[in-house]
Amino acid sequence: MLRCTRRGFLGQSAAVTAGLTAGLVAGTSSRAWAANDKIRVACVGVRGRGNAVMHSFAAEPDCVVTHICDVNASTRAQRGAEMKERTGQMPALVADYRTLLDDPSVDALMVATPDHWHALPTIHACLAGKDVYVEKPASHNIREGRVAVAAARKFGRIVQVGTQIRSAPFLHDAVAFVQSGALGKVICGKAWETDRTGAVHLEPDGDPPADLDYELWQGPAPARRYNPTIVAGAWRWLFDYGTGDLGNDGVHRIDYCRFLMGLEEMPQAISCAGGKWFFDDDQQWPDTQLVTYEYPGQVLQYEMRLWSRPKLFDATEGAVVYGENGWILLTNNGWKAYDGANQLVREGAGDAAQTQQLHVRNFLDAVRSRDRTTLHQDIGSGHISSAMCHAGNIAWRTGKKLRFDPAAELFDDQEANQYVGREHRRGFELPAVT
Repeated sequence: MLRCTRRGFLGQSAAVTAGLTAGLVAGTSSRAWAANDKIRVACVGVRGRGNAVMHSFAAEPDCVVTHICDVNASTRAQRGAEMKERTGQMPALVADYRTLLDDPSVDALMVATPDHWHALPTIHACLAGKDVYVEKPASHNIREGRVAVAAARKFGRIVQVGTQIRSAPFLHDAVAFVQSGALGKVICGKAWETDRTGAVHLEPDGDPPADLDYELWQGPAPARRYNPTIVAGAWRWLFDYGTGDLGNDGVHRIDYCRFLMGLEEMPQAISCAGGKWFFDDDQQWPDTQLVTYEYPGQVLQYEMRLWSRPKLFDATEGAVVYGENGWILLTNNGWKAYDGANQLVREGAGDAAQTQQLHVRNFLDAVRSRDRTTLHQDIGSGHISSAMCHAGNIAWRTGKKLRFDPAAELFDDQEANQYVGREHRRGFELPAVT
C-alpha cells in the first residue's frame, strides 16, 4: 500500500507514467482566481455520458475544456474535432489521465469512465492538488469510495459527484416542505426503477482494436482477454467493472429518497432479496432486487424490476416518502405532496434536462470559492449514496441481513467484508490515505 504523500504518489505513478514532476503542492488551489480567469478542465472518458457532461462544462463562459482524455484514439480525436468546432479551440488529446496530474494548465478533472475507473482518477487528482467532477457511482466498491473521501478531505479538494438532480431547485423545495413538518414524523421511504431493459449477450473474446489501449481500459480490474461487447457497454452488468443497475440508476433514486428523509449517514442494517429471474443471458448482476435499509426509527426500501413495464405511481423511476400526516412523491421532473386523506396540498416541477447544467455550475462556483459546503453533492454525501448501492449488492451476493459499522465501513460478517474492496491489479494500486 502507498503512504499518502506527494513523493509516494509520484513514486507509484512513475512506473506507468514517465516524466511526472512535482509541480503542484497537494491540498492547495493550483492558482489564485481572478474574476476573468477560466477554470481549465480535462475531461476523462468522453463517450456517451462523458461527452454530454463535457459539453455542459464547455457551455459555461468561465470554463474551458483544455484536454480530452480517452483510452480510444478515434474517440478522443472525434471529440476533439467536435469541441474545436464548438469553441474554436482544439483541446490537447491524451490517452492516460496520469500524464495530466502534474500539468499546471489543468485545474480540474471531469471523470466519466466506466465504474471501475471512477475512484482512482478522483484520488490521484486530489493528491495532485486538482478538483474533480466524477460521475456516479463515486466508486466501484466501498473501500475505494472511503479513500476518495479521505483524499478530498486531507488535501482540501472540491469533489462533486454526478447525481445531478441534487442541483434541481424543485428537489430543494420538496426537502424544505418535508423539513417544515408538514408530513409529521417521517418513518418510511421507497425508491424504485421499473422498466424493461435488454438482454446481455457477449460476443466471443478476441484481440483489441489498434486504436484502443486495452491494458489501460482494464486498469485496476482483474486481467481478462478483450471482449468487444464488454468494452462497448456490457461492463455495467459484470462484477469486475460495473455495479449493476443498483449502482447505475438506483443511486439517483436512493440518493433523493434519503435526502427527503433527512438520512445523512449509512444505515445500520441492510438486506436484499432478488436475483436473475427474468433474463437468461451473460449479465451477472440481478434483474430483480428488493433492498431494505434500516435506520433507527426509519426504513428506506429500494425496488428494482428491469423486466417489468408497469410503473409505480405512474413513474418508471422515483421515490415516495411517508409521514404520519401525509406523503410526498418525487420524480425526476417534480414533486407532489398529499395529506392524510390523499388530497394534493402542494407541488413543484422542473426540467430534468436542466439539472446537469446546474450541477456543473454548482461545481464551478465551489472551485472558485473553495467552499465545499456549497456543493450540492460533495464526495462525502455522494459516497454514502454510492456505498448504499454497494451494500445492497453485497447483501444480495451473500444472501444475508448485514449490520454495518459506519466508523470502520465494514460489516458484521466475514463473507460480506470480502466484497467491501478488492485487490487492485499491479500498476493500478489503491493509495492508502489516512
